[in-house]
Amino acid sequence: MKPITEYTDYRKVIQDFFDAKKRTSAFTWRDFAKSAGFSSAIFLKYVCEGKKNLSRSGAKAVALAMGLTGFDNAYFQVMVAYGTSKTDEAKKNAFEEMCAMAKEHKVRILGTNEFEYFKSWKNSVLRELAPAMPGAKPFEMAKACKPSISTNDVTDTLAFLQKIGLLEKDYDNTYHQTDKAISINTTDALPVAARNLQRQMGMFALDAISLPLSERDMSGITMGITRQGYDKIVKALDDFRQQIADIVANDGDTEQVYRLNLQFFPLTERVRGGN
Repeated sequence: MKPITEYTDYRKVIQDFFDAKKRTSAFTWRDFAKSAGFSSAIFLKYVCEGKKNLSRSGAKAVALAMGLTGFDNAYFQVMVAYGTSKTDEAKKNAFEEMCAMAKEHKVRILGTNEFEYFKSWKNSVLRELAPAMPGAKPFEMAKACKPSISTNDVTDTLAFLQKIGLLEKDYDNTYHQTDKAISINTTDALPVAARNLQRQMGMFALDAISLPLSERDMSGITMGITRQGYDKIVKALDDFRQQIADIVANDGDTEQVYRLNLQFFPLTERVRGGN
């Protein structure tokens, strides 16, 4: 098996443990279940398939059955809490606890940097703003942000962006993007952070309604559609996002940092049948 901190999905830990045992012995799901104290011979198989969840007590039993001790045992149990959380807030808290545990033991969870990047709007804004203000001090960048943030926030954010390789600084304190566009490694923790970022940006969009028309563009359509129509609109939005990305990639030096929100969501329950 891989080191425990290379996992964020407890089901994969259980499956990898079972596969490793199976390769070297006649180990069965029944044997595994019995060693963990479960009466159902295929309960853990169902857990790995996503058909069942582990309880807190079940997590302790499975950890012991897999021979996990100390840090590995504690980390696995928090991973189970992360995997079974019902809300984004609970999921975020559990993942942050996993990160804190890993940091304390001087190991890194794959996807931590990506999770941290998407947690706050400040990261994406300062990644665009800093290179557009050559030689600027953190307090000057702080004043340029909408909403305004503290100088310490700017300093910490710039340090983080340098640490994960999204910004670099030259001899005259001018920042440069290492790449024009970002390709983020996927991890199952990212959707939680990404939804949090979308909430933050959605609130800013509400405040932006008060800006002059010359500085913002907002419009909307309320529509009644079929599922087929929905799929066509989603495809059109994907194409549009790519067009915007192409424009940005070929644009000149940054004069101002903007955010584009594309929001398409239901306002009613489904009132007719459909495939």
